[in-house]
Amino acid sequence: MPHLLGAHMSIAGGYYKAVDAAAEFEMNVVQLFCKNNNQWRAKAITDKDVKLFQESMAKHKVGAPLCHASYLINIASPKDELWEKSIEALGVEMERCEQLGIPNLVFHPGAFVDSSLEEGIERIIQAIDKLHAQLPDCPVTLLLETTAGQGSCIGHKFEHLQSILQGVKQGERVAVCLDTCHIFAAGYPISDEKDFKATFKEFDKLIGFDKLRGIHLNDSKKELGSRVDRHDHIGEGKIGVEAFRHIMNDKRFKKIPMYLETPKGEEDGVQHDAKNLATLHSLVK
Repeated sequence: MPHLLGAHMSIAGGYYKAVDAAAEFEMNVVQLFCKNNNQWRAKAITDKDVKLFQESMAKHKVGAPLCHASYLINIASPKDELWEKSIEALGVEMERCEQLGIPNLVFHPGAFVDSSLEEGIERIIQAIDKLHAQLPDCPVTLLLETTAGQGSCIGHKFEHLQSILQGVKQGERVAVCLDTCHIFAAGYPISDEKDFKATFKEFDKLIGFDKLRGIHLNDSKKELGSRVDRHDHIGEGKIGVEAFRHIMNDKRFKKIPMYLETPKGEEDGVQHDAKNLATLHSLVK
């Protein structure tokens, strides 16, 4: 069975366009936004949108579509107005995913700003519980993303995500998406094989591989423990190619969908996505 490899692709021109673009690069999975990620408002999804998206998925045999939620959402916020607005926005995104037939919605846990880490985690738990109560039959799983830990962002320690997963009433409706750049920037070494094994032993102990539903494959422009989130091309950043060799040859990652979020564009006539995918494929023993 081949690895489940894809990238975040643009929905400009329609949701199906992201799937078509993924297929052009021979990707078998895809990540996309299901609305403009920098706006609160969202245009209604039509039956035609859904039909074209589903048809493109079937035609190209692209699976495991993953939706990335808006960057504006902050369900850890101590400010009631933003907290309520974020819950509503996340709920709308869950419903949009359900409409399109997307099983998982990944989002950043949020920032506690001028409150405390503990209060921020409690706000996240309360928000997710509220969403689950409002949408009891929604089949979409919320994926908490590991973060780099910039400012007061929550999720840069595996313990943060463990606390949320254990605190949510309907824990089976929540899982995790791991970002290689983020965990490295947060201080988890993964380049050396010994470090890689130790980091994922800790991940398995605190969160569990059964809760890992997606991986963002990104190298890092910044150093280990910098707590700065800057993505780089595979093998060209501070993480280096060896960490990705470990991932591509570890059977625990074989069935987990993996999505590039590396910089777009091209160099010498070769698209960066194609180059990054080729690098990953070349690492498989």
